[in-house]
Amino acid sequence: ISYAGCLTQLCFVLLFAGFESCLLAAMAYDRYVAICYPLSYTVMMNFHSCALLILFSVLISVLNMGLLGLMVLRLSFCTNLEIPLFFCELSQVMKLACSDTLINDILIYLATFIFGGIPISGIIFSYVQIASSVLRISSVKGRCKAFSTCGSHLSVTSLSYGSGLWVYITSSVAILPKKTSVACIMYTVVPQMLNPFIFSLRNKDMKGTMKKFISKVASL
Repeated sequence: ISYAGCLTQLCFVLLFAGFESCLLAAMAYDRYVAICYPLSYTVMMNFHSCALLILFSVLISVLNMGLLGLMVLRLSFCTNLEIPLFFCELSQVMKLACSDTLINDILIYLATFIFGGIPISGIIFSYVQIASSVLRISSVKGRCKAFSTCGSHLSVTSLSYGSGLWVYITSSVAILPKKTSVACIMYTVVPQMLNPFIFSLRNKDMKGTMKKFISKVASL
């Protein structure tokens, strides 16, 4: 891949990864409002509020992409370098730089902490408030019903951040390029394949079909 192509691909990866994190935070806030303020849900989550959440997500994603992209742009690279992955991942691109990357590493970690910390903080805050409200419900059935509305989102969030953390750790410590490539495939392909299935489990028809399928398999 060319230098311009790699930089373009890297920017899109950073943009969509940041946007996904912000959308997960927005969905957590939606669950927080629905459970903690059910009577005010339609007022608090109206069209303008949703538009502001999306606009804020886009803004954070673009700022994150722009800052990290500029950090890579100021580096010098030797010719005929090969990235041992099927796409341009930030840490792997940084390793190929011929110039000193100390300042870039510090700024990139700082930017990742800030722009990555905002969505994660929103998710944690939302679920702390949700757990506090649900635990005040007297009936067990009411608690289970409230928690069940968050199951899909919690599964997708855990899958997204868990696989991303695994890729980061693997790409930092793995010696064999093959292991890093497998980790990146797991991060880019597996969550996107499982997300529709996870959210469809809330559908009653889907649940009924799954129960019938499992019962048939168990009877064999």
